[in-house]
Amino acid sequence: MRVLITGAAGFIGSALALRLLARGDQVIGIDSLDTYYQVKLKLDRRDRMIAAGGNRFTFIHQDFSDMAALQDALTGLSFERIVHLGAQAGVRYSIENPHAYVQSNLVGHLNILELARHREIGHTVYASSSSVYGANQKLPFSVDDRTDHPISLYAATKRADELMSESYAHLFRLPLTGLRFFTVYGPWGRPDMALWKFAQNIFAGKPIQVFNHGDMYRDFTHIDDIVAGLVACLDNPPPDDGLEKAGGSTKPHRVYNIGNHRSEHLMKVIGLIEEAAGRKAQLEMLPMQPGDVHRTFADIDAISNDLGYEPTTPIEVGVPGFVNWFRDYHRL
Repeated sequence: MRVLITGAAGFIGSALALRLLARGDQVIGIDSLDTYYQVKLKLDRRDRMIAAGGNRFTFIHQDFSDMAALQDALTGLSFERIVHLGAQAGVRYSIENPHAYVQSNLVGHLNILELARHREIGHTVYASSSSVYGANQKLPFSVDDRTDHPISLYAATKRADELMSESYAHLFRLPLTGLRFFTVYGPWGRPDMALWKFAQNIFAGKPIQVFNHGDMYRDFTHIDDIVAGLVACLDNPPPDDGLEKAGGSTKPHRVYNIGNHRSEHLMKVIGLIEEAAGRKAQLEMLPMQPGDVHRTFADIDAISNDLGYEPTTPIEVGVPGFVNWFRDYHRL
């Protein structure tokens, strides 16, 4: 199978590309190599894909929110499936730089839908986010819950992506699957995420910022489990059968939660990082940040029942594994 992956030099995109290349697929990876976080990490991920894929991997340095340039870059290249993971990430950064989110997450998503429509792509899987649930008090979060009260612009753009996808599934019978990711972590992760920041500061002997005075819960999901779910979705496009699917659509469009189905206390995770690093953290206790939520917890019944998805990596295994990778990558 030939697969186009956007955000291919990103955390999830590169891990997915490696998994697809390992099973013999061909991968075209697009990434703008944005400077939101250090480009060297993205280039190192790209180099791993090149080494793994050889001539079965093609890398294109391109911003997918520029439609004309995107079409030019893909001229002469064919593919049967798309996994759209590229986006401007981060809840807090969306407060500082909202226009970046509109361009990448809204315009960019529309461009991918148009690309899939005109190329008659057999299935497009795209990244949504658990942030669409806003300050939902009902736990665990279900794909049947309301998602019309976002508390950050990032969340609003991800919910808008789901709505645009529904319209394309209706108008053009485009097979689409949206995945609401829950706090992905693991080797080759993103430096703007909590586990990376914690590990970095603990090793450097600097304080770590702990929001809401540590009273936070997250459904931490290991990258290996995320990739397993992505591959299962990619290989199983939703049928255009008029029946209701996960997320409520009767079109060829499904929306799944993809998480670990466990809500872990933040202080427990910090303790696991301390143990793996062999040193104690200096804690700077702070109030809740704007746009943050107190707790996330994924109801994964829909994706489990439809595709057999079952996460297998508990944080007691995944967090030390991340810390060990972090130490090796930075030669600490």
